[in-house]
Amino acid sequence: MIPLLRRKQPFKPILTNPKTLRFLSTPIYSKPPQTPKTPCRVSQLRPFSTQSTKFPEYEMPSVTWGVVQGRREKLVSRVIICDYLKSVGIIPDELENLELPSTVEVMRERVEFLQKLGLTVDDINEYPLMLGCSVRKNLIPVMGYLEKIGIQRSKLGEFIKNYPQCLHASVVVELVPVIKFLRGLDVERQDMGYVLMKYPELLGFKLEGTMSTSVAYLVSIGVNPRDIGPMVTQYPYFLGMRVGTMIKPLVDYLVSLGLPKKVLVRMFEKRAYILGYDLEETVKPNVDCLVSFGIRREALASVIAQYPQIIGLPLKAKLSSQQYFFNLKLKIDPEGFARVIEMMPQIVSLNQHVIMKPVEFLLGRGIPAGDVSKMIVKCPQLVALQVGLMKNSYYFYKSEMGRPIKELVEFPEYFTYSLESRIKPRYQRLQSKGIRCSLAWFLNCSDQRFEERLQADYIETESAGPSFLMGGKLELPGSEIVSEEEEDSDDEILYRRTVSL
Repeated sequence: MIPLLRRKQPFKPILTNPKTLRFLSTPIYSKPPQTPKTPCRVSQLRPFSTQSTKFPEYEMPSVTWGVVQGRREKLVSRVIICDYLKSVGIIPDELENLELPSTVEVMRERVEFLQKLGLTVDDINEYPLMLGCSVRKNLIPVMGYLEKIGIQRSKLGEFIKNYPQCLHASVVVELVPVIKFLRGLDVERQDMGYVLMKYPELLGFKLEGTMSTSVAYLVSIGVNPRDIGPMVTQYPYFLGMRVGTMIKPLVDYLVSLGLPKKVLVRMFEKRAYILGYDLEETVKPNVDCLVSFGIRREALASVIAQYPQIIGLPLKAKLSSQQYFFNLKLKIDPEGFARVIEMMPQIVSLNQHVIMKPVEFLLGRGIPAGDVSKMIVKCPQLVALQVGLMKNSYYFYKSEMGRPIKELVEFPEYFTYSLESRIKPRYQRLQSKGIRCSLAWFLNCSDQRFEERLQADYIETESAGPSFLMGGKLELPGSEIVSEEEEDSDDEILYRRTVSL
């Protein structure tokens, strides 16, 4: 009779030897089959023994032993990996809940791969979770796709340093849809790498969230959809701005100052970075600063339309410095300085050394300092002109035209017109017809208007310079007469008849 062996663990069909399987399927208490003179040696077998036997397929550890040994191996390998990370300067404290690789060789491969990209130990310590990314499953696919869409290989390390979270992303599920969305906004393929280098967090945005909302709002106020792409290329950060708390309040405030939405939209299309100006901390304080320096409230819209950057500058310091300089060097009082800013707000950012060059040129021509100040207040563009061009225009004025300096003081805009394309041709036409007129009469008009004036039998009165109409577009005086379709008014016909008499 074969003794019954007691098993401490439940039996699992792990044996594969056919003879043994037949034996185990035979009832224990049944009469053993008659075999010719062959002793049954199975009775001496201990199937679950861990000792060496003749049958290697039976040498299997117990279930309990395997679990304990697996945990021990993981703990040991984790300690070894942490010791390695510490030896290269990486702090493994944040990796406690992160599943680490099974061997230190795999971890060494990850660290060396990241270092080859240009990341330092300090960069890895800033975001140690990147060590949980597999080289073959995460790092290589993501790096390959980023390089494919236009990020240079030499800048991949910088990109990962700025946005290491992308290493956890799926190329197909998360990265590709974002790139398709940006391409749908007309972002050029060759600009994609530049855009992502400026704002890598775009790769983590949800398409149906902030990005879609900000684009939809800008289009709703009049931004041309075709201009969204160039705006993204110039300033991609607006795609991450919330409409209700950032973009719309800024738009509403600027409209309340008198800026027409059409003008505002053009500002955004050309200078998308204006959307990033903080309303409460920058824009409103700058507007209040302009008012405190004497800028009239009705002129604020014109100032912002001419120089939109002015609402984002450290304005108080710049205005204080320029006002003091204008008062000290140019003898222009604060009221005159305010009028200068209204007509040419770019002066707040103009270097004082640059301003003095045209001023010194005018003083060197014998024009009194008081008259130079008047010329600047009347035409602030003088201080931004190139002295070489001013010299050519001045010598032509003196030698060819032979006019007195007094006329230049009364019409300093003369220096702002091109000598070769406007002053010389028009003056020669006047000479051929024997017409004597003021500088403003033949320079401050369009080519069509100038021809009409030459054909007329009278000299019409001169008009003022350009004016900015609140709530409308920038219009030039006399533009209503330039149109061929518009008929002459009764007042103009009467004026012509009176002059002809």
